[in-house]
Amino acid sequence: MSETPAIQDPSPNELRDPFVRRELTRAAVWLGLAAAMALAVILVQPLLIIFAGLVFAGLLDGGVRLLGKVLPIGRGWRLLIVVLLTIAFLAGTFYLTGVQVADQFSQLRATLETQANRLARWLSGQGLMPGASDVSGIARQALSSVGRITSWVGTAFGALTTMFMIIVIGLFVAMDPGTYQRGLEWMVPRRNRGEFATVIDRMGKVLRRLLAGRLLGMLAEGVLTGIALSIGGVPMAMILGILTGLLAFIPNIGAFISGALMIAVGFSAGTHIGFWAIGTYVIVQGFDGYVLLPIVAKKTVDLPPALTLGAQIMASALFGILGLALADPMTAMIKTALERSAEREAERDESGEGVEQA
Repeated sequence: MSETPAIQDPSPNELRDPFVRRELTRAAVWLGLAAAMALAVILVQPLLIIFAGLVFAGLLDGGVRLLGKVLPIGRGWRLLIVVLLTIAFLAGTFYLTGVQVADQFSQLRATLETQANRLARWLSGQGLMPGASDVSGIARQALSSVGRITSWVGTAFGALTTMFMIIVIGLFVAMDPGTYQRGLEWMVPRRNRGEFATVIDRMGKVLRRLLAGRLLGMLAEGVLTGIALSIGGVPMAMILGILTGLLAFIPNIGAFISGALMIAVGFSAGTHIGFWAIGTYVIVQGFDGYVLLPIVAKKTVDLPPALTLGAQIMASALFGILGLALADPMTAMIKTALERSAEREAERDESGEGVEQA
């Protein structure tokens, strides 16, 4: 009786089969992509906090690099000087203007509520708003419908915790950014590490320039607004100047909010003061938009206003107030990565044409 020869080929259940290995690799890639997308949705709040910490680290790194041009000392000492100067500036500002700012905040809230109720009554009288509307209720309803993902940040404890984590992450990254960059490069395949390092370097440079331009614009707008409103006799000029400077970090939307605040406060003190506030808003924003920003744009990233505004609308709808504040840096970094991708494709096309001509 003859024995049947054993089959030597691998079965489909064995991982040695090239077909099985290839299909498992494809399935693993798609499952990994789906898992990454699900984790990104679930962990969107921690990811935003980490990104905000990286933005803060970029701000500190910019100050450290700038200080290094005049002080040839170690990076740790320069970072310590930047942090101490920042703390001293904030503490000095709150100490010198704390009582006045606190009083003006109370006055500002009461003034805005009065002006909003007047506007609601006028709209109701014109038939543009159905019935007498409770402005406070409308505001609460609007705020409750925006940023559901990050609603916990609206609490005082959540806001303080978020700010603390952002500062800690920023400080750790700013102490030794090279370590974290090398860690990210290590997670990328070897053949792509060079290109990844180039993109990361460009993103860091763009982020530092963007933040430097934002700080310059914030300082200019805040100081000019405060001085102009004080000259015109607008109440609460100091706090309006501070708010204008802080809101200038968010382009387009921040300017609109600060302008509405100063105009409302101006008209609460009289018609002529209200027109002065309007003139101040137009002049300051015109100087910032047509003089200061074009100069800064030559040294920073060039973001079209419509692109920035669209990114802010989508980020605020998806991620709330934190997404709105980080929309500009996110857009700039994505734009940098896309520009580098286009450059890489152009280089490949040119090298391909050179080979064909040869």
